Amino acid sequence: MYTRFIAPLCCAAAVAFACGPRSHSSANAFTVPVKKRAVTVANGPTVTSTLKVRVEKSVALALQVTNASGKRTEINFPSGQMYDFRVVDSTGREVWRWSEGRLFTQSLQNRLLDAGETLTFEERWAAPASHGEFTAVATLMSDNHPIEVRANFTLP
Repeated sequence: MYTRFIAPLCCAAAVAFACGPRSHSSANAFTVPVKKRAVTVANGPTVTSTLKVRVEKSVALALQVTNASGKRTEINFPSGQMYDFRVVDSTGREVWRWSEGRLFTQSLQNRLLDAGETLTFEERWAAPASHGEFTAVATLMSDNHPIEVRANFTLP
């Protein structure tokens, strides 16, 4: 007599379990807590950066990240995306982003930089028939050394 209630009761319990609240500790087993603070040495920042823009038939962008400290430094990345480039026009509207439409792995990565060592990330923007003032923005997608550098340029 009570067997006709077992199947609907089991389904209701499964839905309640699947949609119920989750504890924060088990939300993502792969999350690693990282302290968000600037790491500096006595003479300045540990990691410095420059953005170089060269206008030819396309726009060449180069982000250089240098370990300015006297010892080895580790740079942590929360995913396979280590950097990004974007270009904004004079009104601040984004006209191009290197990472748009790309997929990146969801695994943690790290890079060790010896004292004075430089990492260089280079990409090209095949600029459409645009003219005027633009700003290139390069971002190091690091957890412990987040960097954003800007450089203005003109397309004739």
